[in-house]
Amino acid sequence: MPLPRRARMSMIPVVALVGRPNVGKSTLFNRITRSRDAIVANIPGLTRDRHYARTQWEGQAFLVVDTGGFEPVVDTGIVAEMAKQTKQAIAESDVVVFLTDARTGLAPQDQQIAAYLRKTGKAVMLAVNKAEGLPPTAMAEFHELGLGQPLAVSAAHGSGVGSLLDAIVESLRPAVQAPQDSASESEPGPGPEQGPAAESPAIDAAPPQRVIKLAIVGRPNVGKSTLINALVGEERVIAFDQPGTTRDAIEVPFERDGVAYTLIDTAGLRRKGKVFETIEKFSVLKTLQAIESANVVVLLLDASEGVSDQDAHIAGFAVESGRAVVVAANKWDKVDAYQRQQFTSSLHERLPFLDFARQHEISALSRKGLGAVLKSVNEAFKAAFAKLSTPRLTRALQEAVAFQQPPRAGTVRPKLRYAHQGGQNPPVIVIHGNALDRVPNSYTRYLESRFSKVFKLSGTPLRVEYRSSHNPYQTER
Repeated sequence: MPLPRRARMSMIPVVALVGRPNVGKSTLFNRITRSRDAIVANIPGLTRDRHYARTQWEGQAFLVVDTGGFEPVVDTGIVAEMAKQTKQAIAESDVVVFLTDARTGLAPQDQQIAAYLRKTGKAVMLAVNKAEGLPPTAMAEFHELGLGQPLAVSAAHGSGVGSLLDAIVESLRPAVQAPQDSASESEPGPGPEQGPAAESPAIDAAPPQRVIKLAIVGRPNVGKSTLINALVGEERVIAFDQPGTTRDAIEVPFERDGVAYTLIDTAGLRRKGKVFETIEKFSVLKTLQAIESANVVVLLLDASEGVSDQDAHIAGFAVESGRAVVVAANKWDKVDAYQRQQFTSSLHERLPFLDFARQHEISALSRKGLGAVLKSVNEAFKAAFAKLSTPRLTRALQEAVAFQQPPRAGTVRPKLRYAHQGGQNPPVIVIHGNALDRVPNSYTRYLESRFSKVFKLSGTPLRVEYRSSHNPYQTER
């Protein structure tokens, strides 16, 4: 998983993967980390932001950084923003793996990247990817880069990756002065046949259960990346005035007031009919996965445009997934009183099923209202993982039934006897009794609202499930 800036990394070394577009950096990233965190497709320029993951090899823990296609001489547009991200990754790294393509051979852009890397003074490993089935002579032309012996690898098939990792670890050892964290020291490195193993997600100095996975979701160009950068306090992800700039789900660690978060910047979701490109299909999949894997979702809306059908689709998926939700209306300082009134009306009209979620007016660009959003996120997280005792649940159920009994279904009235907790994130309450299959949806919503108020479960949806007792004396028709 991604970790904070170097000052918070306990001196764990960093390895950056750089190269021109479509040489296989994301494939190598996934191979090294034994994950599928980075999107991989045969499309140049797919990766744009930095991807971090923690792994280890032969007992040495380190961070791997996947970067976008590097074009160091371009100084305008989105390509320049991508280059800025790559340069930042290089500056943070202890070792740079410069990946080239054996199939296409040495390219002018490789020469430009090599010239830039030589100026940085970083330790550089030159890896020639897609070398499976090629003779050793195919590596000869890469000596021109002046970066040492080229290492032939195949990220897709795994050949040569072990030798590359051996060289990386050998280069890292002199740079590692401070002791690694206890988890890295105690866990043995995997054998050569197993490959590198990714560690369980955690942020240094914070227990895993305290880390809040927070997904920022919304339509394209509502300011998700700007909000991430405002919270973290640096240009951690690309914020560009162009819809669809973010294509992947980027995880960014962050801490405030002793609470650790993993912020997930996601691609903007469009309606299915507008998802034409393969890239956007990947992005939508990653966004939906990010919602499902998050603890809390911040639904970011554009106050200047109101609430659209796409916003309702995104919110609906988050609620169906059982995620806690906080609603944030961005660009609030850019709209007048009439637009604010129209926005509030459309919010209640189109998203009535989000009545459990706290709502805030913010400006990500000027960093206004962000503290209140995080406070609501903390409350929603606490509610999503609340532990509800069986006696209190049963007492609350009995009080709800005494106040309003379930309606009769013909000659039978459902009997609700006792309740207990059946899950968390979202909280699930299991009710036992008789003829519970005849409880109408309206009464279930009443119980959900009642339980939420009694236990003060702000910001999270709640599920009620029924378990009817079987009557052995009832004659089947």
